[in-house]
Amino acid sequence: MLIQNNFYNIRDSIQNISLNTKIIAVSKNHDFAKILELLKIGHTEFGESKLQEATLKWKNYINIYPKVNLHFIGKLQSNKVNDIFHLFNYVHSLDSEKSALLFSENEKKNNKKIKYFIQVNIGEELQKSGININKCKNFVLFCQKLNLNILGLMCIPPANKDPKDYFFKLKKLNDENNFKELSMGMSDDFKVAVELGSTYVRIGSAIFGKRN
Repeated sequence: MLIQNNFYNIRDSIQNISLNTKIIAVSKNHDFAKILELLKIGHTEFGESKLQEATLKWKNYINIYPKVNLHFIGKLQSNKVNDIFHLFNYVHSLDSEKSALLFSENEKKNNKKIKYFIQVNIGEELQKSGININKCKNFVLFCQKLNLNILGLMCIPPANKDPKDYFFKLKKLNDENNFKELSMGMSDDFKVAVELGSTYVRIGSAIFGKRN
């Protein structure tokens, strides 16, 4: 019940700002009993960042809940692209030509399309994944030539810094590339992200509590 109440409170606070923003419940490191609390109230958007955990957690349930959309939000590794493609409906962390080519090959081979966000290293941090800001436009064109369904951009702003300027920068870059969807905002900063145009927020601890 606590998880459901947390979700409703977050949903209501978002809807006071925007009716166009979807909540991705980030269920990594949470067991399926917690996920069921949201499935019971009809929530369908869930995020995972670890392929092995997601596979073990969802493989017996994904066919029971066919309306569920699984969002991969973790760092992409080329040797795992094939499995990610078959399990997930969305990928929020596309950031290399190699991965883009592998996803394109999977789409052609399986006659199936999934949806993508391009991760941008908005804070230009050496330790973080994401395409460089000045390479974003060319990478967008590269992905579009592969006929990948790119919905928009995604970022994780630097920790312990005001995210507002970074979200504003990503929104501007998103608009310059004519994208309508935008993946930004997590438990600590989702309200700011929604105010600046985010259409997908990735929320874990604020819904499920601390991770196991």
